[in-house]
Amino acid sequence: MSFSIKQSGLASCMNATNCGLHKRSPLTICRSSFSPSLSLENIPPKTNLSVSKPLHVSSIESIGKEKRPAFHCKAYEADKSQPIEAAAVEVKPEAAKRVKIGIYFATWWALNVVFNIYNKKVLNAYPYPWLTSTLSLACGSLMMLISWATRIAETPQTDFEFWKTLFPVAVAHTIGHVAATVSMSKVAVSFTHIIKSGEPAFSVLVSRFLLGETFPPSVYLSLVPIIGGCALAAVTELNFNMTGFMGAMISNLAFVFRNIFSKKGMKGKSVSGMNYYACLSMLSLLILTPFAVAVEGPQMWAAGWQKALSEIGPQFVWWVAAQSIFYHLYNQVSYMSLDEISPLTFSVGNTMKRISVIVSSIIIFHTPVQPVNALGAAIAVLGTFLYSQAKA
Repeated sequence: MSFSIKQSGLASCMNATNCGLHKRSPLTICRSSFSPSLSLENIPPKTNLSVSKPLHVSSIESIGKEKRPAFHCKAYEADKSQPIEAAAVEVKPEAAKRVKIGIYFATWWALNVVFNIYNKKVLNAYPYPWLTSTLSLACGSLMMLISWATRIAETPQTDFEFWKTLFPVAVAHTIGHVAATVSMSKVAVSFTHIIKSGEPAFSVLVSRFLLGETFPPSVYLSLVPIIGGCALAAVTELNFNMTGFMGAMISNLAFVFRNIFSKKGMKGKSVSGMNYYACLSMLSLLILTPFAVAVEGPQMWAAGWQKALSEIGPQFVWWVAAQSIFYHLYNQVSYMSLDEISPLTFSVGNTMKRISVIVSSIIIFHTPVQPVNALGAAIAVLGTFLYSQAKA
């Protein structure tokens, strides 16, 4: 609707507005000044103001000389780079992810500690590491087959190329697994893990001399405490055994090659961490079984089993089942963690895992430790942590 206000009408409007400005809101002022119910006696006859229909004024600022908004609206935290709602949406998933990673780490460490305890108990009563290693892989493979059949876990989509690239990874994994089990059958769990904390040194040496990779000086310097700490712990070990020492060293070398083959061969594959390790366990089981039969054999296994049952009792069966189940679970959780975190964070978590295993095994098995031996272990673990930081 169009209208015009002559000077006299405008003056009347301004006077009414100025008089009620401090008592009424702008909306009330405009309504009282231009309402159809307004008495027409005080309006000059020459004023061309139509009041037959309600008059709507968008704002008072168009009437005054200065353009000032009637209302000043300020957004809460308007200086932020993004709205509050969007920031809250992003913070919640980030916090949930941290909680999820924390649960993964705690579960990983706890399962690893339990596995090492039961594994050592089984090996003390039943010193057949080749069969023990085979049972661990067989149990994990059976668990995953049941999970796929019952649709608890999604069945992976694989092809011949997948298994072909997985084969060298499985070979290295099999060697590393058996070598570590042989080591723990001969020496204390703590000593095996102290030597296994030297794995970063093997990784750098293999990558440098076989693959031609170069590293910054800080990485090479971090190897000094690793090698020195492992050497000090080995020299001062009260129950040193060469077979146990060499088993841990071979395990380190094998797992380095496993990681190298895994990085080179599995690029572009969409298999999740849980299913990837399940496939790795099944292929490793096929590789290990004939060698376990050839090295130890069913006759030795049967005789040793009867002896262990007579000495330990029925609980020995639970020990074997527990070490097999927890071996698969802790490895599965570690691969699931690797799906969620960076390799650096995984390396730090792996270092902390070794500390928890070393300390818990010393307490549970009452392993005698000399102060110099403990110092060597601490230096080696510290070097592993420094390596993970320098590698970043």
